[in-house]
Amino acid sequence: MTLRRGTAVAIALLGAALAAAGCGLGAGKQLGNVELTVTREYGSVPMLRREVDDVTEADTVMRVLEREASISTRYGGGFVQSIDGVEAQERFGRSNDWFYYVDGVEASVGAADYQLLGGEKVWWDYRDWGAAIGVPAVVGAWPEPFLHGYDGHRHPVVVECRAGGIACEAVGEKLRRAGVAVDQGAAGDAIRVLVGPWKRVRQDPAAAQIERGPQASGVFAEFAPAPGGAYVLWGLGEDGSRKRRFGPDAGLVAATRRGDEPPVWVITGAGPAGVEAAARSLGPGLRDRYAVAVEAGGEEPLPLR
Repeated sequence: MTLRRGTAVAIALLGAALAAAGCGLGAGKQLGNVELTVTREYGSVPMLRREVDDVTEADTVMRVLEREASISTRYGGGFVQSIDGVEAQERFGRSNDWFYYVDGVEASVGAADYQLLGGEKVWWDYRDWGAAIGVPAVVGAWPEPFLHGYDGHRHPVVVECRAGGIACEAVGEKLRRAGVAVDQGAAGDAIRVLVGPWKRVRQDPAAAQIERGPQASGVFAEFAPAPGGAYVLWGLGEDGSRKRRFGPDAGLVAATRRGDEPPVWVITGAGPAGVEAAARSLGPGLRDRYAVAVEAGGEEPLPLR
């Protein structure tokens, strides 16, 4: 069968247009880089770290992960079962699974439904969740979520000084050096940074969740009352039990969240020296950490192994 010249040209042009449209729908516009990190055991065992530079508006957290690693899924492809052979399972009577964070905040949807915007820090971690089925916020994406917000929305950042002294100034300076604009006034949708000794910080409802254990706050640390109204910092293990008692000058850097409210970071300690030590630790050393205890110039990732 033969076609008239005009008809053939029209069909060819239509085919080219459809092909171009198809490519556009499949890829979408470029969004920039996404930092992908994969670890095990609360960030203590690195598996993969990569800058993914071909992220488009069609990409989700799941799509980026499956391009960079060998994975299997469950529940219709919405949730990750294994990454590079490390599979969700019951091990030694405890449940181990994959969890992911975007800009330091635990995701509330499956990875296949989390749409990327570009610039995010995506962290997958394989861990035992017996002591904390949910860890709502972590410090391991510093300077996120302060710099770009979370869930696709920027939030004001407020430093609340709770008798923190010079540590408050140090925290504000650390944030500004990281490019974060610190808001001077309180705002209902602000990401708050509480700076001060625990006896003052614990008065905040979000921070007070730490006293109810990791299952409530996601923080593997405890401030136990001591004589004279003082407090002692304990580092907890993965099972939520006390593992190490820190000295009187120890500090804590941790993040938590109450319900759907913005995350709250606590820069605290048993006393002023601990608060100052915690403030000094803000920086790249927090990478891949859920929380950090600071003592005598050293930092101990929490939970303790």
